[in-house]
Formats: sequence, structure tokens, C-alpha cells
Amino acid sequence: MENFDQKKIANFLFEVGTMRKLPRMHRQTLLTDDMSDNIATHSYRVAIIAWFLSKMEETDPYKTLMMALFHDMAEVRTGDHNWIHKRYVREYEDDVRDEQLGSLPFPEIKELADEYEKRESEEAIVAKDADLLDKVLLLREYEWQGNKEASVWLHGKKNEELGRKAGAGNRQLERLQTDSAKKLGKDIYETPPSDWWNNLWTDENK
Repeated sequence: MENFDQKKIANFLFEVGTMRKLPRMHRQTLLTDDMSDNIATHSYRVAIIAWFLSKMEETDPYKTLMMALFHDMAEVRTGDHNWIHKRYVREYEDDVRDEQLGSLPFPEIKELADEYEKRESEEAIVAKDADLLDKVLLLREYEWQGNKEASVWLHGKKNEELGRKAGAGNRQLERLQTDSAKKLGKDIYETPPSDWWNNLWTDENK
């Protein structure tokens, strides 16, 4: 068995664990205190979405899933920034990936992260679509709870009322690139977030 630098792996795993303690900063502009939405929970659902999209688009599921899992890893060191922050704050994510992932004993992790950032391969495009679809899911969940700002983000200011009533103005779908993501995104817009348990409820205990 090859002798890997186990200490570097252990340190990295501790660093990964801190992802669940880092809130995502759209909390500021969405006017929500949802502490369950952190970098770890976001990355997890993005990875699940990426696997399904990869199967539908017939890309490499392993590569796509790994890109999704690692796509926000640099934010462990830079923190998450919303679009207001990014107007004034520069993030050195290339430097973070070099130091954070480049020092690990398995170089393919950094190679996949770099490939994702370039958005040139099919897998990178699918993984980015998965990232965007998690945003749509989150906004639908917030809209379902009555968050008016989330509704504006989903449908646009002009189409907010029309969008919620008729399924028009699906603003967040405009950035998606793959056909599978566009179709799935449309279904997310039209599906109530609580539908998944409607047929599971029972008043009888087993």
C-alpha cells in the first residue's frame, strides 16, 4: 500500500467539517435567518442534483458529482459573498485552490475543481446547472413560506404576480444551459415543495 500523507488528509477533513458552520450570504438580501442553509447543505444537494442531471445528459457521473461536491470548497477560506459584497470584495479562489486542494495527495481533486471553474467540459456545465437548480429549489421553498423577496427573484419584479399564478416569468431558468436542467427547473417552478410527502401521511402508527 502506498504511503500517503495522512495528516494532510486529516486536516482537510477537519476543514471540510467547518462548511456546515458557514452560512450563505444571500440571507442578507433574502431577509431570512435560515441557518440550515450553509455551504455544506448547499453542496450536498447540488451533488445529488448533479448526479441526476449527469445521468440525463449522459456525462461522466463521477466527474460531475465530484465537481459538485467541491465547487464551493474555496469558500471555507474566503467565506461566501453575495453580489453586493462582490462589488467591493475580491476573492482569491485560485490561490485557495492551489493551497487547499493542490497540497492533497490526490491531484485529481484540484484538477476537477479547476475544470469546473473553466466551464468548458460537459461535466462542468452540468455541475454548474446543478448549482443553479439548488438555488431555484431554495427560492421555491422560501416562496412557499411567504418570502416576497424570493418570489421576486424567481419571477422578476414585473412578472411576480403573473409568474406565481400562471407559471410565467421563470427568471432563474435563463442561466441554465442543458436541456435536462431546463426541464427539471420548469418542474421545480410548478411543484409545491410539500408535494413529496402528500401521499405518505397517515393517522395510523405502524
